[in-house]
Amino acid sequence: MSLKSYLNFTFQNPTKIIFGAKTIPQLRELIPGKPKILLTYGGGSIKKNGVYDQVKEALKDFKVLEFSGIPANPVYEHAMEGVKICKKDNIDFLLAVGGGSVIDATKFISIAAKYKYEDPWDMVAKKFNPDPKYHPKESIPLGTVLTLPAAASEMNWSITLSRDSTKQKYFLIDPILFPKFSILDPEATYSLPKNQTINGAVDSFVHTLEHYATTNRNARIPDRIAEGILDTIISETPKALANPRDYAARANLMWSSTMALNGLIAKGVEEDWSTHAIGFEITAMTGADHAKTIAAILPGLWRFKKEQKKEKLAMMAERVYGKKYGTDDEKAYYTIQKTIEFFNSIGMRTTLSSVGIRREHFDEIARRVDYWHKFCDVPPLGEHQDIYAEDIIKILELCDP
Repeated sequence: MSLKSYLNFTFQNPTKIIFGAKTIPQLRELIPGKPKILLTYGGGSIKKNGVYDQVKEALKDFKVLEFSGIPANPVYEHAMEGVKICKKDNIDFLLAVGGGSVIDATKFISIAAKYKYEDPWDMVAKKFNPDPKYHPKESIPLGTVLTLPAAASEMNWSITLSRDSTKQKYFLIDPILFPKFSILDPEATYSLPKNQTINGAVDSFVHTLEHYATTNRNARIPDRIAEGILDTIISETPKALANPRDYAARANLMWSSTMALNGLIAKGVEEDWSTHAIGFEITAMTGADHAKTIAAILPGLWRFKKEQKKEKLAMMAERVYGKKYGTDDEKAYYTIQKTIEFFNSIGMRTTLSSVGIRREHFDEIARRVDYWHKFCDVPPLGEHQDIYAEDIIKILELCDP
């Protein structure tokens, strides 16, 4: 076996997780000293479900300022308003209370407030430029209180952020973005609207598949963990939808979401992320929920790449969906169909029309995705880096067979 056939890795995740009911009061012990805190959140749902009151009570001995209104698809222009507050009021600590959008925006604020050059956006737009000035060196420390399981931003080192002026969605990955701690109280998710529970489940499911449905490298530990996450989401999502206060279902979904993208199941396997890359551009173009776009793209991507992914799709049919007999081709098709059926069963549509995309949009989507490859030194999409603009159009054509 040649050295190139190995997938060596380093794994370190410094985020401390505090999981369970009634854990929000622990904030007062988790934040060292008496820093000036900027509390960040979204549209105000945390004031309706009691989380805001719990956080404020825990922080009653701290100086706390607030920055609210972070949208479901966080944008650079709004995040920069938070940066202004940090600089003006000398903020020492950031506390993000919400889902992945709130946490991602707060992560960007944490590095942008410390950026010493002209435009903090360069850290995102020029992340592949080797010049060290475009890479974050300092950040305001941050913690999180998770209220919407989906993105795993509470325990990872990445963000996604849009910019209104370009109508594109960008990402950044850097170890400096790990939160210091995250509180995960499943009871904080009891009041989630049905569509957010569905979106979170689908997002977590596809995160898992971006690691799992690639090449079979006999990576038994990440594969088995991924299969456990997939099986848990399939079994627990209907329970949470039927009874939003089912603590066990909410806890299992919350931890599944975190484990899907905290880096653990990415070690020793190839990663794809084509579904997400195409979905990001559709979200930027139409404003459709991220989960809805990736649910619409995934079946077409699998159909297009079935030969490359066949072994893992067949394995998924056996281990997740229970199909023990048939050829690998039959099992792969079975996995595609059963995944569509699962999404549909929880109320998630899997068609491009459901996210506002028609045939006349295909060229523009392909152009937007291919932009990163041609002008930003980003490799082509796919675990084999072999998906180009013309392939994206073929994938889109296979999404609604």
